[in-house]
Amino acid sequence: MDHHVDGGHDMYNGMTATQLYGVAWQKSRHSNSQGSCVEFARLPGGDVAVRNSRFPDGPALVYTRAEIEAMLLGIKDGEFDHLIAS
Repeated sequence: MDHHVDGGHDMYNGMTATQLYGVAWQKSRHSNSQGSCVEFARLPGGDVAVRNSRFPDGPALVYTRAEIEAMLLGIKDGEFDHLIAS
């Protein structure tokens, strides 16, 4: 498990999303009507938490800004299009 310190609080990847107090979760406007989507929240120290909207009290993974930036650039470049191809 990766360990992060954020504002004096210890956080671990795989922690429950309910342990991230006072964060604003955001999902894509392209999410489907059943609410199945990935949600992101920027944490006070600059890291980004990710959770599954179907399980809002479930696990949250925490990534650095650099990790999220690399993922977003890859998505914009189409590197992951094969994951949703029919």
